[in-house]
Amino acid sequence: MAKVPVFMTRRDYLFTLASARAALASADCPALALPTVGQVAWQQSEFGMFVHFAPNTYNDTQGDLGGASDPGKFNPYKLDTEQWVDVAQSMGARYIILVAKHVGGFCLWPTATTHYSIASSPYRNGKGDIVGELTASCRKRGIRFGAYISPRDDHRGVGGGGKVRSGMPEDQRRYDEIYRQQLTELLSNYGDFFEIWFDGSANGDLVGPVVRRYQPNAMVFQSSVATIRWVGNEDGLAPDPLWNTVSSAAHQTGEASGAGRPDGESWLPAECDVPIRKDWFWSTTNESSLKTLDQLMTIYERSVGRGANLLLNHTPDRTGLIPAPDMKRAAEFGAEIQRRFSVPIASGKQMELVFANETAVGSVVLAEEIAQGQRIRRYRVEALRAGKWETIASGQSVEHKKIHSLDSVVTRKLRLVVSEAVCAPLLSSFAAFKAL
Repeated sequence: MAKVPVFMTRRDYLFTLASARAALASADCPALALPTVGQVAWQQSEFGMFVHFAPNTYNDTQGDLGGASDPGKFNPYKLDTEQWVDVAQSMGARYIILVAKHVGGFCLWPTATTHYSIASSPYRNGKGDIVGELTASCRKRGIRFGAYISPRDDHRGVGGGGKVRSGMPEDQRRYDEIYRQQLTELLSNYGDFFEIWFDGSANGDLVGPVVRRYQPNAMVFQSSVATIRWVGNEDGLAPDPLWNTVSSAAHQTGEASGAGRPDGESWLPAECDVPIRKDWFWSTTNESSLKTLDQLMTIYERSVGRGANLLLNHTPDRTGLIPAPDMKRAAEFGAEIQRRFSVPIASGKQMELVFANETAVGSVVLAEEIAQGQRIRRYRVEALRAGKWETIASGQSVEHKKIHSLDSVVTRKLRLVVSEAVCAPLLSSFAAFKAL
């Protein structure tokens, strides 16, 4: 696709929704990278919960001792996947990604490929299947399910991207077959997947055929067959501006990440992953690092509020339950999101909001109709104060959602002014919320 030009208007865009849609047929509207239906649905989900749980939980380490932990220590005797779903729903998360296999190689389902799995543990007398239990809970409760299946496998001497450390072609072929079988077991036995996580850039030629055969509608994180990308850090923070598109060359490497680019040929939206404690796995020493409510709200506004999806990690303790302090913080987080953003003063798809009375505005939330591409390149939000329009927020990308937190702005009228765009801007929402 040729580079998309930016069309400057002689005056700023102040379109009504009707006139903007009418302009869609304009010859001035270039071809844009567009999302699939599945990508739009994924972006609309906004918020998911990660779950990290492995034998290192029982060793008080973050690593799995080279994949050599004793499966006999893995005994989450109180494990209840309904409790995990409770935590997700209390936050407002719409999907759960389970780390079914982390880099150590331990599998949370009874795989036929290795003894280094839950079948060798005391959990449910070797008859347990955490993947099966969680998928059942998710289906029952209306939560979408996904899984992380690490290409790296320390137990078998396999490094990042699924590359065997021996460097021997026969060892590589053997592991590729094992990994393909593990992926097939997961993707063919547990119903529909919402997202599949390949940390460390899995071999797209290896995983792509399995994904397309068994889970063609799932979103894929990393690899050359990815449909979503990593934001580039583990702090849960998206850059601003953030663009949904990347170059086709970056997409094909399987390692696209970061801010993206406004003229990219491939639609590849970003996901922000971050642990609720400082570590991905529970330990006896990291409870004090549990993020505060203020920290979580900052993360939310700089991930979901910048157009990315947020994937917030929770980690069960040795009983198999998510600890009570973490549960409490998750519920507080969900309640605060609702308090701030559930009831707008006014909202609509038009580019101007009028209130019944002078009102103190604490935030504005913008959203583009991303199914029609990311069109806006520069904008500002203005408030009418003492008969004059004053700029109270500005930016470049709007994305699926853009949150601007404000000092209290008292006004009866707001408007969105788009000063740069590629063809007519289309809003799915413009909303204002009261100052707290």
